[in-house]
Amino acid sequence: MQIAVVGSGYVGLVAAVGFCEIGHSVTCIDNDLTKLERLKNGVTPIHEKFIPELIQKHRSDRLRFSDDLPAATKDSSVIFIAVGTPENGNGEADISYVEAVAREIAGAISTYKVIVEKSTVPVYTSKWIRRAMLLNGAPQEFFDVVSNPEFLKEGTAVVDFLYPDRIVIGGDNPAAVDMVRRVYGPLTGGSYYRNPSCIPGPDSYAGKARLILTSTISAELIKYASNAFLATKISFINAVASICEAVGADIGEVAEGIGSDSRIGAQFLKPGIGYGGSCFPKDLKAFRSVANEAGYDFSLLGQVSRINDDMRLRFLNKVRKALWTLKGKKLGVLGVAFKGGTDDVRESSAIPIIRSLCYGGCAVTIYDPGAMEHGREVLKDCPGVEFAESAYGAAEGKDALVILTDWEEFAGLDLGVISGALRYHLIIDGRNLFDPGEVTKHGLGYISMGRADAFPDKYPVFECSLLRKGERDSREEGTAGCE
Repeated sequence: MQIAVVGSGYVGLVAAVGFCEIGHSVTCIDNDLTKLERLKNGVTPIHEKFIPELIQKHRSDRLRFSDDLPAATKDSSVIFIAVGTPENGNGEADISYVEAVAREIAGAISTYKVIVEKSTVPVYTSKWIRRAMLLNGAPQEFFDVVSNPEFLKEGTAVVDFLYPDRIVIGGDNPAAVDMVRRVYGPLTGGSYYRNPSCIPGPDSYAGKARLILTSTISAELIKYASNAFLATKISFINAVASICEAVGADIGEVAEGIGSDSRIGAQFLKPGIGYGGSCFPKDLKAFRSVANEAGYDFSLLGQVSRINDDMRLRFLNKVRKALWTLKGKKLGVLGVAFKGGTDDVRESSAIPIIRSLCYGGCAVTIYDPGAMEHGREVLKDCPGVEFAESAYGAAEGKDALVILTDWEEFAGLDLGVISGALRYHLIIDGRNLFDPGEVTKHGLGYISMGRADAFPDKYPVFECSLLRKGERDSREEGTAGCE
């Protein structure tokens, strides 16, 4: 098929190269001329595995980049709208970019097209797209609107597109739904996976992508509900991690016990400093706004956000407690991206933590394998920030090493080298990348999330106990007055 994808951000670019990879011809539309020129020259604007290879593979044949949406509309059978839907300040999704695209398509349409909403949008957006197109002169018999939400994880987005857990197509006209089904035919029929040159996927993949057909409204709701549930799962395990710390349990053991239940599953049960990125924070607010408009107070989602914000504060308190005072301390910081495998720093929990450390008087040296450029930009006004060329460079001569992003590169660091580089021989890990016993073997103290602090023998640990309500008044020597 000839397909148009409007938008060359994460969703649009992954969809464009993914559709090319399974055999379609794609025109990817964007109005950013500088970005388009870079894409035409094979320069990838995002850090995402397999994107550079697929652009290089298909740009001389199936893949075109253009700013001419009317021409792409005329040439294409199916048009995917994959533009941004940022928060508008009230917690709602701003769908003005989606509306602008719909208006432009309406002005160029002359034969039947299927318009597919690929952006993350509120319920009823498909109806608003249809209304906008009718008001701008598109004959009703010339188009249908279908919802096809994306379920991509940054860092593995291409594999997620080509080896999806499910493909959801929501529509009210069977002919339009069937056309979108044909787009995904190489995945749902399995022919792509029999191609010896296909992008490698999970070994356990079934060999055919699962297809779920719904109404348009249900498809729109599935995306928000999925992200809200995953965010809830992350906040839940982080809350449990806080309890583990208080009672002396190990969150790794607890998470394994919970996740082994087939009704729950192990994914997204990894404690840390909180979720971030372009989806979960925004979509959680938007979903709550949708619920409010529908007359339902989805207060659970407010608590999910509160717990997420609280994890940043809890982690900062760990750093303060470990260092006694932040002022004058030199810290190596690993990670500014919101997760490993991506250069995205949007809503990254690392950013406010780094800012708090800097304004608390720390000198911070940062390293991130993929997000250095974005990190420099977003932290350019932050005092005392420098950037290193490697993780070992960030640790050299520092009082402690702070880990904020779960890059695989960080988990593979030589702890012996790290121990030799640090002054205080201390790692404060917000992502639980290491086994505490392994860390202490190298003479390092190790503070992580939801687990007991671990220190090697003779490490100068400061201990204090605070009396709990109901405990006897007598205090053991050495603990009185500790706050």
